[in-house]
Amino acid sequence: MKLFDVYPLNNIVIEKAEGSCLWDNQGTRYLDMYGGHAVISIGHTHPHWVKRIEEQLHKIAFYSNSVIIPLQQQLADKLAVLSGKTDYQLFLCNSGAEANENALKLASFHTGRKKIIAFTKSFHGRTSLAVAATDNPSIVAPVNETENIIFLPFNDINALHECFAKEGNSIAAVITEGIQGVGGIMVASDLFLQTIRSLCNQYGAVFIADSVQCGYGRTGKFFAHDHAGIDADIYSMAKGMGNGFPIGGILIAPHIQPKHGMLGTTFGGNHLACAAALAVLEVMENEELMKQTAENGAYLIEQLKTIPELQNVRGKGLMIGFDVSEKVKNLKKVLLQEYKIFTGEAKPNVIRLLPSLALDRKQVDEFLQSLKQAIIFLNQNPA
Repeated sequence: MKLFDVYPLNNIVIEKAEGSCLWDNQGTRYLDMYGGHAVISIGHTHPHWVKRIEEQLHKIAFYSNSVIIPLQQQLADKLAVLSGKTDYQLFLCNSGAEANENALKLASFHTGRKKIIAFTKSFHGRTSLAVAATDNPSIVAPVNETENIIFLPFNDINALHECFAKEGNSIAAVITEGIQGVGGIMVASDLFLQTIRSLCNQYGAVFIADSVQCGYGRTGKFFAHDHAGIDADIYSMAKGMGNGFPIGGILIAPHIQPKHGMLGTTFGGNHLACAAALAVLEVMENEELMKQTAENGAYLIEQLKTIPELQNVRGKGLMIGFDVSEKVKNLKKVLLQEYKIFTGEAKPNVIRLLPSLALDRKQVDEFLQSLKQAIIFLNQNPA
């Protein structure tokens, strides 16, 4: 049997990881400035995370949501402390797509409406409704197509007002990332997010803050949307939530009421997943990783802006993007092959940086030095 070929693969086999570093099967060290799609939040194989999972594994790995699982409440309590959303409710699932799927479904249940506002260059996942709200027709199968999604230009406040004026009483929810990840690290303006909040209040719609990639402390605040000084009705979470262990969830405002059978999951909130997620929050708190992220991110952005070949440097915390000029269009490839640094990309010419929140200043400087050397290499060896 062969693997279903849907991933373009680098010819690299990673065998070991620690902190912000990776080693392949030849013993070559790599600096991880991508965190496996923003998943690694507290660093690879953090000792406390490993211990938490190992201890839980010796007790019980899984039982269904038909019994009380105290770890779920412990996770909810710790989430309340770190996120500041003390009066919200928690529903646990397995992935970001599933979190957004449940968020959209819950918004429709709550309002009794069908229409969803999403935005250009959005990415919300690959499950049925999440992918329908994703602005990428190439990954939307015919069965996923629906007339219930309204796509508006990202950061366009006038378009929002016009749409609500026309469709407001049929809109169940507005879903947006605080910073678009796959879309190229496009930052939602404070006024844009504040306008969504105001219009959702006015028309009785649900504000869904897709925080799968931009949440969990990545921007220096727990949710990227927090920078705008607003509260959403539902926050979707995953990626950094388990530091590589599959887990997702939604935080739900108190005015949205649950009903038995409304949502459900087999594996969501299992013992091992909760142990991993608790370890992440404990490390984030004890090591003050959000503060470290804000400081190192500000420093990294400031330094990147001094490099002429990088254009439109943007982002917050350790969610950073920049455009590369045509002359250095192969920068991502050269960083990986010649300088052993993993980065991400967004088409056509964006490099994305999404390292562990535990990235230290020495590693930031290592990356900056290698980046400058890679640019010199490309200037001397044009494609």
